[in-house]
Amino acid sequence: MNHSRRQTLKTTGGLGLYGALVAIGLVPASEAAAQQVSEAAFKAKGIAEAMKALGAASPAESKDIAIISPDIAENGAVVPVGVKSSIPNTQFIALLIEKNPSALTAAYDILDGAQAEVNMRVKMGQSSDVYAIVRADGKFYMTKKEIKVTLGGCGG
Repeated sequence: MNHSRRQTLKTTGGLGLYGALVAIGLVPASEAAAQQVSEAAFKAKGIAEAMKALGAASPAESKDIAIISPDIAENGAVVPVGVKSSIPNTQFIALLIEKNPSALTAAYDILDGAQAEVNMRVKMGQSSDVYAIVRADGKFYMTKKEIKVTLGGCGG
């Protein structure tokens, strides 16, 4: 049997099974609706617009959220950033970068019982405030941190 044919059969079989599970209701079709809301948030141009699209128009500031990143990033193409929430029942974490073309950089749903911590690498063209938005028990909280991006490692 040809390897390409085998892979094609496996893929189409998996897609058929997924379609059947959606049709009988074992996999919720509501995921598609949630994706549309996220798409609007990712297209938002500013912090206020992105927060509004996320449903967090005026989040409360919280010291129970930490942005873990260097204060000065030498390479704006790969800035390591982590967000950790100590707020009980954290359900959602988002990262927004003020001076990026699209403010919303990442959004994560946190499963029940999971540790509310995410880590990623982001691209920053210039020094900017970085915002972490957390939803817990239906309420939104935030914190922010300035990250300076140096140009060629010479300061900025």
